[in-house]
Amino acid sequence: MPELNRFIAPALLWVCLFLTCWMPAIPAVQAEVAVPPLKKHVTDLTATLAASELAQLEQKLAAFEQAKGSQIAVLLVSTTQPETIEQYAMRVAEAWKLGRKGVDDGILLLIAKNDRALRIEVGYGLEGAVPDAKAKRIIAEIITPSFKQGHFVAGIDAGIDALIKLINGEPLPVSRVKPADDTQSNLDNFVSILIFSVILGRVLQVFLGRLIGSGVTGIGLGLVGWMIFSSVAIAMLIAIAAFILNLFLNASTGVYRGSRGWTGHDYRHGGFSGGGFGGGGGGFGGGGASGRW
Repeated sequence: MPELNRFIAPALLWVCLFLTCWMPAIPAVQAEVAVPPLKKHVTDLTATLAASELAQLEQKLAAFEQAKGSQIAVLLVSTTQPETIEQYAMRVAEAWKLGRKGVDDGILLLIAKNDRALRIEVGYGLEGAVPDAKAKRIIAEIITPSFKQGHFVAGIDAGIDALIKLINGEPLPVSRVKPADDTQSNLDNFVSILIFSVILGRVLQVFLGRLIGSGVTGIGLGLVGWMIFSSVAIAMLIAIAAFILNLFLNASTGVYRGSRGWTGHDYRHGGFSGGGFGGGGGGFGGGGASGRW
C-alpha cells in the first residue's frame, strides 16, 4: 500500500500542473445574446442614438410600413458573440417575423457596435428587390462610411432611404393597413351615442326629473346623431331610443336625486389597445449581406 501511494501522489501532482497550464487556453463558455422583444421599428440597446434621432427614424419607418406594407426594423446591440452576426441576425429575424405573412417583405438592419459589424437580413419576398449584391453595396458605400466617422444616425438613415428606394420599385401587395369599414364605423358611432345617453340621461334626471330628463336627452342626442350621420331617420331613431332607454332605466341603480352630487357605476372608456409594433409573420431564408467598418 505505501508503494501504491508513492505512485499516486506524483501522478496527481502532474495532473494538477497540466490543468494549471492549460486552463487559460480553454475558452470560456459564453451565453448567447438574448433576442429583445419587438416593440418598435428601432431598438437601440447601446444607447447610441438620442431620443430625437430614435423618434425620427421610427416615424419614417412607420410611415413607410403604412404606405407600402413592408416592414423594416433596426436593432443595435453591443455584440453578437459568441455567435457570428449572420447567426444572430437569423435568430432575430425568426423571432421577430418581420414582413407580412405570405408576402415575407421584411428587412432587418442589425448593427453590432462593439464588433464593428452590421448585416442587412432580407425576407424571402424582397430578395428580388434587394439582392445580396445591392445589400452589400448599401453597406459598403452608404452606411459604413458614416459609421467610420462616428455618425451612426446618418448612416442608418441613409441606409434606410436606400432600402426604401429599392423596395418601392418592387410591385408588392397593397399595405396591410385596411381602410375602415363604413358600416362598422356607423354602428360603432350609434352604440357609442346610446352609451353616452345613459350617462347624460342620469345626470339630467337629477336636475329635471325622470320624464323631462329623458326627453331632453333624447332630443339632444337626436340632434347629435343628425350632425354625425346627416340622416333625419337615424336622428329620430337615436332620439327615440335614447328617450326610451333613459325613461325605463332604474334610477335607483345609478343616480340618486335629492343630493348635491350623485353616485353611480364606474363608467370607463374603452379604446384602442396599445399593442404597439409587431411582426406580421414574414419568413427569412438567409438572404442579405454583412459588412464591417
